[in-house]
Parts: sequence; structure tokens; C-alpha cells
Amino acid sequence: MNQLAGTSPIEATAAPARSNVRWLICALLFGATTINLMNRQVFGILAPDLQHRFQWTEVQYGYLVAAFQLAYSFGLVAVGRLIDRFGTRLGYAAIIGIWSLVTIAHGFVRTALGFGIVRILLGLSEAGNFPAAAKGSAEWFPTRERSLVAGIMNAGTNMGVIAAALLVPWLSIRYGWQSAFVVTGIFGVIWCAWWWFSYRTPDQHPRVSAAEYSLITGEQSKPTVARKLVPSRKLLRTKQLWAFTIAKFLVDPVWFFYLSWLPKFLNKTYHLPVAGLSLPLVVIYLCSDMGSIVGGWWPGVLVRRGASMSHARRRVMLPCALAVLPMVFGSHIHSLWLMVAMIGIALAAQQGWSANVYAIASDLFPNNSVASVVGFGSMAGSIAAALFAVATGWILQNTGSYMPIFIYSASAYLVAFGILQWLVPNLEGADFIT
Repeated sequence: MNQLAGTSPIEATAAPARSNVRWLICALLFGATTINLMNRQVFGILAPDLQHRFQWTEVQYGYLVAAFQLAYSFGLVAVGRLIDRFGTRLGYAAIIGIWSLVTIAHGFVRTALGFGIVRILLGLSEAGNFPAAAKGSAEWFPTRERSLVAGIMNAGTNMGVIAAALLVPWLSIRYGWQSAFVVTGIFGVIWCAWWWFSYRTPDQHPRVSAAEYSLITGEQSKPTVARKLVPSRKLLRTKQLWAFTIAKFLVDPVWFFYLSWLPKFLNKTYHLPVAGLSLPLVVIYLCSDMGSIVGGWWPGVLVRRGASMSHARRRVMLPCALAVLPMVFGSHIHSLWLMVAMIGIALAAQQGWSANVYAIASDLFPNNSVASVVGFGSMAGSIAAALFAVATGWILQNTGSYMPIFIYSASAYLVAFGILQWLVPNLEGADFIT
């Protein structure tokens, strides 16, 4: 039963005495993010086969990765702003419907140009996932639960890669590489229907109890009281936006590098066929999953023990930045499973870091600007990832060495942590709210 406009769950007689609807919303966000990464990762897992089949050089593969990343970067700002304007329910349904159809379209192209076009369209549409998910989290969760939700949501990225690692090789061997794109695209269409019939904001959801509504609205941080959409020019003047953006610019290329090149790295370095990639990738991304959930959960534990939220975030993010450092030696590891362990730890740390970075955006900005902020910062990260993809293709084509790439991947987190500390040492909220 839909509530009348302007009626809160507290006043709705049909609402239950107790509810936990927000965790259904969390499941929806987790599902969308899982599908997002599964659709994206099909291309990376099939890359060794597609590169051999269509005779792409490393530089050409780098250009295809960069095409996705640049489109993703431009889509982030536009889609994030549209989601803030038209709402999470309609915006999320639209973008996932589009990217699902584009994923299916991958199975019908045969040329590098064709792949370039569908990768651009996929980047533009998939760009809306994290801004929409961050906005949904800000609408439905109190401050103390947001990093846990971000961690669960980030776990969806790893589950998407795991699902792709298990499903894509089997589909491609049994039914051909095209089937992997078609089948994974269908999952998004199914999710759209689930989202459309399940999602409402807390003040409009018929199953939200007064107690849950009070929890959601009573523990939100001060910046969430804004009602009008904050103009972009005001957002751009805040140091909080630039702290978030710089952190994304430095670190996002590392995550996208692993998504796009890890299957190729394992194939080339340890001579694994496409079918042999499943187990190492599953182990790596299960580690990443655990890092995401623990990294998102731990700040809440520290807050309950008396720490401030800013102190709790730093106490999680610094160990994550340090845990990535051993990847400096990544190009010298000759044992497959030692390398799997090192990458697993590094990606666990990356996801713990990422869960807190996304939560910081909702800590520092009002709900009606979170998607815009996440979109802008993620745009910067995606532009950096596109540049990094071109550089990676050039380095591998001309040197064959992953050493410079691993050195950057190991050091970016500490640099980003230092910049966050410098710009917003206490993670204070943006002060343009009146």
C-alpha cells in the first residue's frame, strides 16, 4: 500500500510495529552492484581469447579498456546529477536496463570498432551504478551504518567478478563466447523489475515502521538537512569535494587495472588458459569480499567503543593503505599461489579502503548531493583509469614488464591517505549548508 503524499511512516497506520526494510534495500544495492561488475568483467575474462581471436595488440586492448573508462568518466557526472534530480528509483532502473541491453549487444559485434562502440555505451550506462547506490544508502541508512552498507555494496563488486569467473569460462567453452554476454545481460533485466516494485524512499515505503524511520532520520549527520539541490558551483568550491576527488583519481586506476588486466596477467605469467582462471580469480575476489565487509563494519565497531567517526575512518584506511605495499614486488613472484595470496590481500585492503571512501561522501554532503559528489569524484578516478590503461598497454607492448604498474599500484593508497588528512583532517562536513 502506497502512503499518501506528505505522510510519514510514523503516521501510516498500516506500517508494522518493527521493521528492517533498509536491509532489503541493502540487498537490492548489493544485487545491482554484483550485476554491474559481472557484466563489466565478461570482457576482461574473455580478453585472452578475444585478443587471440581478433589479433589485438596490447596497445589496442589498452585503447578498448580506455574507451570504456573515458565513457564511464563522462557518464558519472551526467548520470549522478540526473539521479539527484529525478530520484533513485527511476534513475537506477533506467541505467541498469540500458547497460543490460548493451551487455547483450556485445555478443553481436565482430570488429575492434564494434567492440569500441559497445564498450563506450557500456561505460556511459554503468557509470550510474555507484552514484545511485551511494544515494540510496544515504536515503536509507543512518551515519553509523553507512560504511557497513558501503562494504556490503563493495562486496557486490567482488561477487560480480566471482560470478563472472565461474560462469563466463563455462558458457564460452560450452556455448561460445557470445553466450557469456547475452546470459549475463539478462540478469540485469530481471533486477530492474525487482527494483521497480520494491524501492521507495523511507517516507513513502508502506512497510517502514515508526522505529525504523526514526532510526534512519534521527542519526543522520548535519549536512543531510538540505532540501534544495546544491548548485554545482557551490560543490566545486568545497575542499571536501576535492579531497574525495583526488583520492578517487589516485586509487581508482589500481582497481580498474586489476579488473581489466588480472586475467591477462595470470594467463601470460603463469600460462593459465581461460578455463584455468576460475579458481585463482575466485580466491582473489573472495579475499576482496572479506576486506570489503570487514572494512565497512569496523568503523561502526570503533564508534560504539567511543571513537569519533573521523577517527574510526582513519584507523581503518591507514592499515588498508599499508597492506597494499607488498605489491611493489609483484613482478618478481614466480609462484602462482603466492601471487594469488598477495593480490588477494591487496584487493581486500583496496575494498576496505573503498568502502570508507564512499561512506565519507555521504558523511560530508547532504543526501541530495551525494550522487553528484560520488559522480564527480568517480569521473576523475575513471579518467585516471583510462590514462592508466593506455600507459599500461604501452608499457607492456614496449617492455613486457609489469614492474612500473605494480609500483604505482602499491603506493597510491598512502599518497591518497596523506592528501585526505591534509585537506579534511577531521572529516568535517561541507559548510555551504544554511
